[in-house]
Amino acid sequence: MRQIVLDTETTGIDPAEGHRIIEIGCVEMFERKLTGRHYHVYINPDREVEEEAISIHGITNEFLADKPRFAEIAGEFFEFIKGAELVIHNAAFDVGFMDAEFARLKPVRKVADHCGILDSLAIARRRHPGQKNNLDALCKRYGVDNSNRELHGALLDAEILADVFLLLTGGQTALSLDAAGEGDEGAATIRRLPGDRPRLAVVRATDDELAAHEAFLDTVEKAGGEAVWRS
Repeated sequence: MRQIVLDTETTGIDPAEGHRIIEIGCVEMFERKLTGRHYHVYINPDREVEEEAISIHGITNEFLADKPRFAEIAGEFFEFIKGAELVIHNAAFDVGFMDAEFARLKPVRKVADHCGILDSLAIARRRHPGQKNNLDALCKRYGVDNSNRELHGALLDAEILADVFLLLTGGQTALSLDAAGEGDEGAATIRRLPGDRPRLAVVRATDDELAAHEAFLDTVEKAGGEAVWRS
């Protein structure tokens, strides 16, 4: 499972009014582990950034003046996200802007035709109904350090969201066994090891590792989850 945690910053709030993307930040995860790969770019939107938007992300028109246009980075950006599941907080907003940008180019692409889309805000609302579920609130709830986040920034927000998402969805998953061959539909295949194999070493957790595990379970339960390891 390749996932891309993604965030954008924009000139305003509505692509239907001609607002554009000015920053894209992505971090890659594979099998729920950060790979260290990321994609980050600032974009010249060929229009003014609204003052209200600048007050949120701090990205000025002067800063963007010498940055590439979306058409110049569209190919490399598309190749980075293609085939992955995109994890986005309030996905409809960012996907709407990305679709509007791709609609200006040839060939026209729709993000959902090439990527899976997972809305972490929808997950948070199901998990914590009636509570604030913006990124700052989730950071506080899950103990994620966002002390460097004085202003919104796409790459920083994507990195923070990756941490929050892993905690938000960190419950124990079901064990699935591959089905057997023909004639054994739905049966699990068990391979027995030779009886004379050497005894496996047992490596027990250290006191520090046990304490860290208990602290993590405290975080899960504090956030309203069920720590199945304590059941």
